[in-house]
Amino acid sequence: MAKRLPRLTKPLVRDNGALREASWDEALDRAAAGLAAARDRRGGSSVGVFSCSKTTNELNYFAQKVLRSAIGSNNIDSCNRT
Repeated sequence: MAKRLPRLTKPLVRDNGALREASWDEALDRAAAGLAAARDRRGGSSVGVFSCSKTTNELNYFAQKVLRSAIGSNNIDSCNRT
């Protein structure tokens, strides 16, 4: 049987190549800054979302609305076809 790794309970951020624990606010701010930087550097179409068929229709609708209005991308897909 494979060895189980411990579950993460706090977000991790990378500083100079090393991971360290961070607050949720810091981790979300970094993620938002990274998405904005990718959008600004290469355009909205450089960002995409893959949503899950097990989520609600409302959550999938929200994901595509955020992607299209905030990021400016139509690159959204899901596993609904399987």
